[in-house]
Amino acid sequence: MTDQATTISEPEINASTTTKKRKNKRNVSSGQVHILATFNNTIVSFTDPQGAVLATSSAGACGFRGSKKGTAYAAQVAAEKAGQIAKAQYGLTKADVYVKGIGLGRDSAIRALASLDIQVEIIQDVTGVPHGGVRPRKARRV
Repeated sequence: MTDQATTISEPEINASTTTKKRKNKRNVSSGQVHILATFNNTIVSFTDPQGAVLATSSAGACGFRGSKKGTAYAAQVAAEKAGQIAKAQYGLTKADVYVKGIGLGRDSAIRALASLDIQVEIIQDVTGVPHGGVRPRKARRV
């Protein structure tokens, strides 16, 4: 009985467990670009067709602070940064663009994609539209 206990407790060292496993490189040729353009910031996300995020960037992540985050130039820089990552790591060449919000970075972020040689298939505005509006104020008493 002691022989079995000693053989079980000795761990076998295998060459495959000591080597690092390499992650498989996904190749996503077409995907989606989601642009959230507010007055204070612009967020650009590259996703695969199912919606899983591949790369993301924002004006704040690119080093812009304060009111400079809401500018068109900051949105362009954010789109270029996220686009370079998506193109280099995943081989993204075609994208559908979905724009949400009313900020200054809407157009410049889309133009930045053209400079990266990412072919834009469609541009769709998915900004939320209120229906019914807010509750009216109470009647004024005099």
